[in-house]
Amino acid sequence: MKIKAVTLATLLALTPALGIAQSVYKWTDENGVTHFGDRQPAGKQSERVSIKTGRPSGDSRQSPRERLDEMEEQQRQAQQRADESAAERAQRKQREAACETARSNLKIIERNSRIRVEENGEQRFLSPEEISQKKQEFRTMVDENCGPAGSDQQ
Repeated sequence: MKIKAVTLATLLALTPALGIAQSVYKWTDENGVTHFGDRQPAGKQSERVSIKTGRPSGDSRQSPRERLDEMEEQQRQAQQRADESAAERAQRKQREAACETARSNLKIIERNSRIRVEENGEQRFLSPEEISQKKQEFRTMVDENCGPAGSDQQ
């Protein structure tokens, strides 16, 4: 009786494996109708067909921990992109303010013939050469800060 129980248990354990190991055959009858079956038809030419199951091949399923790690990594990357965007916005605002200042200074220096500056607590007027030099500096600042964002060399 014990041998019968062990044999029955072994057969039951192997039954799913036998079902998976079975072959499927494909053939076409004389009327052109395609048939599929688990037995090779007698007297007919058939081909063995590979069947795909609903299970993925290999171990492509992720564990919950792996999915959590992947989600955390995606969130970290999204936060990093948001931080970069904030830095880019701050840099753009800084460029706009520098542009505005440079344009304003250039406009003032081009309108006035005499420019007064304070150095070491004393006030003096800029010479024509110094005014020309300052104009060139302000034009350079306008070019650097008022052009497209990628034009500045930082």
